[in-house]
Amino acid sequence: MEKLKIPRFRATPLIFLIILPFLFIGVDFFWENTALPFHGWFQYFAASETSFSTGKAISHEALGSMEFHLSRLVKSDWRNLESPGFACDKSVRSVVCVANQPVKIDTRNMTVYVSSNQTLTEQETIIRPYAKQEDEVLKSITPVHVFRHRNFTENPPFCEYRHEIPAVVFSTGSTGNVFHEISEIIIPLFMTTKQFESRVFFILEDYKPSFMAKYGKVLSQLSAFEVMNPSSNGSVHCFPGSVIGLKYNDNLALNSSEIPGGYSMSDFRHLLRQSYGLRFTHVSQISKPRLLLLSRTNTRRFLNEDEMILMMKELGFEVTVVKRSKLASNLNKFSQMINSCNVLVGAHGAGLTNELFLPSGAVMVQVELLGTEWASNTYYGDTARAMGVHYLRYKIEPEESSLVKLYGRNHPVITDPSYMYNKGGYRAARTVYLDLQNVRINLVRFRETLVEALSIVTDFER
Repeated sequence: MEKLKIPRFRATPLIFLIILPFLFIGVDFFWENTALPFHGWFQYFAASETSFSTGKAISHEALGSMEFHLSRLVKSDWRNLESPGFACDKSVRSVVCVANQPVKIDTRNMTVYVSSNQTLTEQETIIRPYAKQEDEVLKSITPVHVFRHRNFTENPPFCEYRHEIPAVVFSTGSTGNVFHEISEIIIPLFMTTKQFESRVFFILEDYKPSFMAKYGKVLSQLSAFEVMNPSSNGSVHCFPGSVIGLKYNDNLALNSSEIPGGYSMSDFRHLLRQSYGLRFTHVSQISKPRLLLLSRTNTRRFLNEDEMILMMKELGFEVTVVKRSKLASNLNKFSQMINSCNVLVGAHGAGLTNELFLPSGAVMVQVELLGTEWASNTYYGDTARAMGVHYLRYKIEPEESSLVKLYGRNHPVITDPSYMYNKGGYRAARTVYLDLQNVRINLVRFRETLVEALSIVTDFER
């Protein structure tokens, strides 16, 4: 009996070696969902493919869940996702393209090959994967070329790496402004990928170490995998599906009714608290009234800032003054500082985006300059209210603006801010109201606003 077992044992490796090539061919058949030509077989075995997996083989249940989440991103074009397996949700402001069929992504030239279950001629879609499509920065975004195919005259490149989760391809643009980074990258990323519960693979087209240092902790909450830098990768990756581009609603805003999963600004704030390990969730946890003053050093400066600080301290606030510096750009530290305060004060500008890190029940006081009424209320006032932060508006009088000295009290720039917008458009108005304007606060009037802020953050049971 032992002698009979020995030859059978020795034959097993030989049989395995014989059938191994056919197993690989079969896998590739199922992956591509299409026939592989004979010359493709030769190339398959001639190529030096190094495959690896990001996890266990995807189950039917997980595949169904992935397809469900992908379909919710393209409600306006879901029929194409059911049939050709590729669809785009297009609006004036954003474009999101989704494939629920296997894709190959060549990171050397950011080309995406989408397998189709229909016979069709080769089709190409070009996408610049930046959330805000109407932004001028779009011109600087490297386009992603998407090819849909069933049979290619030249086969797509072979996979070097295989993954069991969908890819999300997006761009950071060229901004270094926290308002635009949060509005046009981080919130859109949350809106697009939160529903996947970290089971997505991020490919950051224009990977920047500075961006990752600032927001890497947020991205790690949305994806359980390391973010790919295509420029240092240069290989071909296969995924069971993909998302190219991000959904976008508006600046510092998200519309729960349009977001898969119905997530709100409160959910986004929870993500930030988790990402940066913020200690305080409500102002009742802060033992004393702490005020953080955003001090500007170029435009929109407080010309009597020292007097303002003195008054704040006299009212009982513990005051922290932050000027534009490396600290403000280091969100790992700056978010903690903002979160430890229950009142934030600043002139209209990108720095007020940091209201996102305030604890619930806190107060954001915005000094509303001439010509900024709509943007002040829409971008920062509405955002504060949506996340449970009290919003107090201090609208300056013309006499408090430095523009009076430049143009005179009765000039249309002072009496009718719409004059500049109608005459020269946004750029002309921005030059005047944002780049040329400083403010000398009326301390008597401003004191009333601060007293109200103080009463709000101290009027609760501890």
